[in-house]
Amino acid sequence: MLPVGRVLAKTGITPNAITALTLMVSIVSAYFFYLGDLLVGFVIMLLTVVMDMFDGAVARAANLASPFGATFDHTLDRYAEFFFILGLMAGPSGTPNIVWWPYATGDSFVPWFWGFVALFGMLMASFSRAKAESVGGMENCAVGIAERQEKLLLQFAGILLLALPTTNIWMDFLSIFPTPFTTFFAAIQITNVLTLCIVIVAILSHITVAQRLAYARKVILSEEQEAT
Repeated sequence: MLPVGRVLAKTGITPNAITALTLMVSIVSAYFFYLGDLLVGFVIMLLTVVMDMFDGAVARAANLASPFGATFDHTLDRYAEFFFILGLMAGPSGTPNIVWWPYATGDSFVPWFWGFVALFGMLMASFSRAKAESVGGMENCAVGIAERQEKLLLQFAGILLLALPTTNIWMDFLSIFPTPFTTFFAAIQITNVLTLCIVIVAILSHITVAQRLAYARKVILSEEQEAT
């Protein structure tokens, strides 16, 4: 991305301005999710991921990298994640562009409960790393089963697998098994593949929190023992 960063740096735009613009674009993506247009929302969401690489590239190319810039970038990334899932939890307000969608207008793509569980897990994964590196004094605690990229890929997969097929592929899959399987997943409101992917994001996020706490404990205790 460095060549792109050099080109953008010549325009005079700052890394922090790109970061702020990326957040604005994420809100637009969430709005299209709210309207029920998953594919347009997805394309704009993908644009934010590309833009998120630009701020770091400009910072390196223009020698503008700073601790505050990194903090600003990481903070707004969390807000972008919030808006993505909020749009999926709030929409669709109108008729969604999904051929098979059998639910009433206003039913969300992702139930609020699972959306909040995923959001909290994603925030706590970042929080546990930040606390280990600040309060715990660790140099780096970027460990765990799922980083931001893996979670985004799962969301991408869920959106496309919900929007593109002409049937509910998750419920089609469950129909292979005895009826209690379908009844169980319907009872816990996992009735489409996007919700399933969000639930997986939630589970992986909370596992990542546990892994980071365990790793932080191991490293911090080891450093304390060496100090004594």
